[in-house]
Amino acid sequence: MNIITVNVGQGALSLVRHNKEAIVIDSRIPPSDDKTVAYVKEMLMVSLKDHYVKGLILTGFDSDHSDITGVSIILRKYRPDWVVYPKYYKESEEARSVFERIEQEEKERCSSTNPLKRISVRLDQLKNRKLVGLSSNFEFELFSPHIEDMDCSNNCSIVLKLSGIGAGGFSYLITGDTENERWETISKFFGEALKSHILAAPHHGSKNATHPASLLHIEPHTVLISAGVDNQYGHPDPEALRVYSRVAKFVFSTNMQNGVSLFTRDGITGFTTELIPSN
Repeated sequence: MNIITVNVGQGALSLVRHNKEAIVIDSRIPPSDDKTVAYVKEMLMVSLKDHYVKGLILTGFDSDHSDITGVSIILRKYRPDWVVYPKYYKESEEARSVFERIEQEEKERCSSTNPLKRISVRLDQLKNRKLVGLSSNFEFELFSPHIEDMDCSNNCSIVLKLSGIGAGGFSYLITGDTENERWETISKFFGEALKSHILAAPHHGSKNATHPASLLHIEPHTVLISAGVDNQYGHPDPEALRVYSRVAKFVFSTNMQNGVSLFTRDGITGFTTELIPSN
């Protein structure tokens, strides 16, 4: 199993691969005038070659996670079996375009041998937080969103543990833009169930998404941060980096060395992360 955190600037797109199967998480593609856009498209092509793209998980509908260009490329070129997204609707032009594109793909493939299944999730409406029937190579355990804390788009983000089944598999906690108010509840109710080998840092390394109690439960070996070089928000926040360095053995961010993609895998001596330059 391995994770590729693709350098998309200030946004998120990662690929999880295991036993020739792939799950795409989020869909940010840089604007066409951004010098990294060709690199991102090439990363998708190379990384997904010889892998069956089983599904697409959109952690939220803000444009830095759910991008119409990225969604279109993934649905049309890689034709996943399903798309999972949080059960809420944020009224924005980007979200509207994304929903329309998903609906269009669903209609076009409804009578094909590869229909697209849409799955909207909200924890308080599920009998079991483990999502079944999505893959024979991965397990999916949902921790968010929940109606109790759906007070902003960030706290409507999907938080989900994706675990590879069998030899070489490990656990990867997907977090979207979930902020501390929601983490407080998640930590209270799920505690040690959050424990994961690898953590996708919430909200691109914002200090308002760095919840100490949750991190102690997650107990990550490695933290992966997706943030743009010199981004306007100052992500990742220095305070967040200090907190992550106390709980994890390694912390990596895509804004390192003028922008890199991060290739993380479970090797003979433990987890390793290789930095892949954009140029």
